[in-house]
Amino acid sequence: MPYHHKEPIAGAGSTDRRRVPRVVLASLVAMQGVLSGCDASPLSVLDPASGQAQHIAHVWQWMAWGSLLILLLMLTLTFIAVRRRSHGGLARRPFLFLLGGGVVFPLSVMTTLLIYTYAAAPPAQQAQYQVTVTARQWQWEVRYPDAPGGVRRSVNVIHIPARVAVAIELRASDVIHGFWVPRLGGKMDAIPGRANSTHITVDTPGVYQGVCAEYCGVGHAGMQFTVIAHEPADLADVLASLPADPEGTQ
Repeated sequence: MPYHHKEPIAGAGSTDRRRVPRVVLASLVAMQGVLSGCDASPLSVLDPASGQAQHIAHVWQWMAWGSLLILLLMLTLTFIAVRRRSHGGLARRPFLFLLGGGVVFPLSVMTTLLIYTYAAAPPAQQAQYQVTVTARQWQWEVRYPDAPGGVRRSVNVIHIPARVAVAIELRASDVIHGFWVPRLGGKMDAIPGRANSTHITVDTPGVYQGVCAEYCGVGHAGMQFTVIAHEPADLADVLASLPADPEGTQ
């Protein structure tokens, strides 16, 4: 059978080499586009309005950019491996390469991230204001035991003072619900038969959107609420305008 020699296509190698920078550039452009639109939503964790949320945003940024660097590293190593294999070169010590890249490196990254997450978290502050939030299908009932003139109540709206440490006691009357205000902090579950608490300190007065972050039934998508942070001097008048709680001080 005659042997037919095939000449390499001119420029094929250079074309393959040019693809890697193009892929890297496309990844960077895509990441920039995603990050640029992350703070456009009222539910964005990248538009923090409290110290707790600021810390969460910082952790997210470290994870996002770190993941991008690791992706670029993996693409580079893959390109080098393909080039070396095409020239007949193989790793002399594959076990050490696998141990370092598959065990030591990921453990180091996760340990560093874990230490930073806890070490850089803002210190807890003594709460100076308290509200009780009871979740039920499909609304949020709020009680203000510290309201002047007696306990007040509201539904789906939580009034708190700005720049004051607030303790929010969470309860549920039916199923598990998830209390989450992305711009103010992390998620906390409201569980039937149990009282959980979360603390927030809002930096500036404003309106902040919250949602139920735990699927709780057919009305889950509409189970939203609003946190309104007022100037401390104005909060008493706001609470006085709310209806009295029929349960009194219980």
